[in-house]
Amino acid sequence: MPSSVMPTTNSGTGPRASAAVTALGLRKSYGDKTVLDGIDLRIPAGSVFALLGPNGAGKTTTVKILSTLVSADGGQAQVAGHDLAADPQAVRAAIGVTGQFSAVDGLITGEENMLLMADLHLIPRPAGRRIAAELLERFGLTDAAKKPAATYSGGMKRRLDIAMTLIGSPRIIFLDEPTTGLDPRSRHTMWQIIRELVTGGVTVLLTTQYLEEADQLADRIAVLHHGTLAAEGTAEELKRLVPGGHVRLRFTHPDTYRDAATALPHSTRDDDALTLRAPSDGSQRDLRALLDRLDTAGLQADHLTVHTPDLDDVFLALTGDTTTPTPTTRPHQPDQSKETAR
Repeated sequence: MPSSVMPTTNSGTGPRASAAVTALGLRKSYGDKTVLDGIDLRIPAGSVFALLGPNGAGKTTTVKILSTLVSADGGQAQVAGHDLAADPQAVRAAIGVTGQFSAVDGLITGEENMLLMADLHLIPRPAGRRIAAELLERFGLTDAAKKPAATYSGGMKRRLDIAMTLIGSPRIIFLDEPTTGLDPRSRHTMWQIIRELVTGGVTVLLTTQYLEEADQLADRIAVLHHGTLAAEGTAEELKRLVPGGHVRLRFTHPDTYRDAATALPHSTRDDDALTLRAPSDGSQRDLRALLDRLDTAGLQADHLTVHTPDLDDVFLALTGDTTTPTPTTRPHQPDQSKETAR
């Protein structure tokens, strides 16, 4: 990780939301391999918190520890106000977990999967049937409720998986790479479901390898690398950690181009293309200052493009990984740049 890239902190001056999950110094090793090397987390209630990182970074291990599936070797954590080590049963009563691999039983129907979960939560059968029906309708599975789950598409199975997780009305949900393997339409459907859950007051801890997913959904993002937190903050805070933001100005007339290069002495010139690349953090204030310098010189660019670093840039800067996580799933769309004619 470049020395200039440092973890971010919440610098807001307003009151902090209560924490649904806190962790201090979590450690976990398997044999001589350290998977988590003392990470700290604070997840505000009613938010989406994303853990982003390459394979083997420790995302799933973090979820397993916080959901009481495995024990930590060191550190402490509280989930829904309950100490993870002292009262794991209370933690389990407050959470729901959807793992990387579906818990759906393909040999029984969607409705039967839901009723099985209701029985596991010791919900009386009449109430269990009512809750199951409500959730199946909410997730658009009513028409398929009587069909074997093995006949469901990947997206339907994922929706059923989350519906099963909600049977016990958990306040905190752990979603471990919930959209892996889904087509773009099913992935966007899942995003909408997650947004609705949070609107209803649920806290979501999401692990993902999809950069766009973290950007779209998460209130805050933590980047895990080699078992440590490389950085943590909002998507915009993380993007500001990475240098390389710029404004690209293209001119038609060589004279105007040369005058603009004089007015913007710190810009990079491309004399063949008649373009200037001026450093910028992408903020409105910075863009206004640049345009004011051009206006003062009586100059106007024919085209202007603003480029700010995206999460792809952040991930590469923080981890040096060139293969994972999965890049943004919008090959047919332009990147974060915005082009306007002037």
